[in-house]
Amino acid sequence: MNQSPFDDYQTDVFFDEMFGASKNHVPKDHYQKVFERINRLKDHEIEEKRRQADSSFLEHGITFTVYGDEEGTEKIFPFDLIPRIIPNAEWNQVEQGLSQRILALNLFLNDIYHDGKILSDGVIPEEIIKSSPYFRPDMVGFEVPKDIYVHVCGSDLIRDESGTYFVLEDNARCPSGASYLLENRAIMKKTFPQTFRGMFVRPVEAYPELLLKTLENLSPRKSQKPVCVVLTPGVYNSAYFEHTFLARQMGIEIVEGRDLIAIDGCVYMRTTHGLVQVDVIYRRLDDDFLDPTFFDKDSMLGVPGLMNAYLQGNVALANGIGTGVADDKVTYAYVPEMIKYYLGQDPILSNVQTYLCWREEDRKYVLENLESLVVKPANESGGYGLMVGSASSKKERQECKEKILANPRDFIAQPIISLSRHPTFCEEKIEGRHIDLRPFILYGEDIEIVPGGLTRVALKKNSLVVNSSQGGGSKDTWVLEN
Repeated sequence: MNQSPFDDYQTDVFFDEMFGASKNHVPKDHYQKVFERINRLKDHEIEEKRRQADSSFLEHGITFTVYGDEEGTEKIFPFDLIPRIIPNAEWNQVEQGLSQRILALNLFLNDIYHDGKILSDGVIPEEIIKSSPYFRPDMVGFEVPKDIYVHVCGSDLIRDESGTYFVLEDNARCPSGASYLLENRAIMKKTFPQTFRGMFVRPVEAYPELLLKTLENLSPRKSQKPVCVVLTPGVYNSAYFEHTFLARQMGIEIVEGRDLIAIDGCVYMRTTHGLVQVDVIYRRLDDDFLDPTFFDKDSMLGVPGLMNAYLQGNVALANGIGTGVADDKVTYAYVPEMIKYYLGQDPILSNVQTYLCWREEDRKYVLENLESLVVKPANESGGYGLMVGSASSKKERQECKEKILANPRDFIAQPIISLSRHPTFCEEKIEGRHIDLRPFILYGEDIEIVPGGLTRVALKKNSLVVNSSQGGGSKDTWVLEN
């Protein structure tokens, strides 16, 4: 490296989180201390700190699973040592926008499973909602505890070329990543202790406590301390580390379907001391796998009779059944309308411009402009199924066109947004890499949002895909006190 690791750093045409529009490597005020600290690091110190971080991740078993990877499925979650920093005033606006959004999404879910006013008023086409694979007709008329469907939400945020925040998508079923957020913070406090203490970074360590409080708020039994469990698909799930981590941090049991049994409309956990009634299940598997007597009869992951207990109100689920409608990327396009319809407000955080392929006019535009768009399946996650026009071959675009024509309801398209970039350690030097942000919103007695969230970084040069399954990593996110 040169005397400063930033000497060869290029901001290019992108919005740079540390330098903004500066071409002279003058950092923004809130990045000044981190910039100075990184500048003082010698090459061997950088390598040592990176080794420390990797060792800590390995020691704690911080991994994720990549299905179908020939080099092996279990990977250490890549971590970058340069934190993303958000000033408090900037974060306050984001927080208000996220609170507004989760309120609207819950009002929407409660509406479509009851009166359906937003559909009968023509704000959202009824066919679009009822054709979603995650719409659950069996939930129509069912009263969920406290009228809350989404208790844990991860809405992904990006910033465009001007630094404006946009919501890219909502994750309202089983959002993952909170464990990495907490582990990233623990590692950064060890790696740069003085810099961290000197910057008055808002803490995130309360997340497990807030999550447990959110779960306990759902308990149908109020006479005793609620029995909450984390229901995992098992060790082969991509987020199994997170399931065990959060259960341990909350001090509750982690269970698989075989550890639970439904008897006479209640759910019990098998223990060495006998059966213990369960009040709240933080489920980390999708609706289809929860109960083979109700959904997929071939599921080996769920609990026969669980849905009967749920529908009788004897056990609560977080998140509720049928919340996947809010994950549907076609539904996402209507969230600004939901905010106006239910809250009478303009959205604080805007959506990315979205073309719905079921609309003839939108579909025509998409098919004629595939090279300049990102095409997404409406109900895939993890970055799977994306077609980034600018990085695609003629053959890939043709295949994408055929899929859209065959099933237009299941595809959306968005402009290719040049996500903001952040200085990132890349082999022998620091380079800009594209990032997003996944904050975690908890909705119980109150709406709670831990300051910041999981900053995901596309470690592949020029890549816009930040998902860990597609070669992404993460950074610690520092929200400052003032």
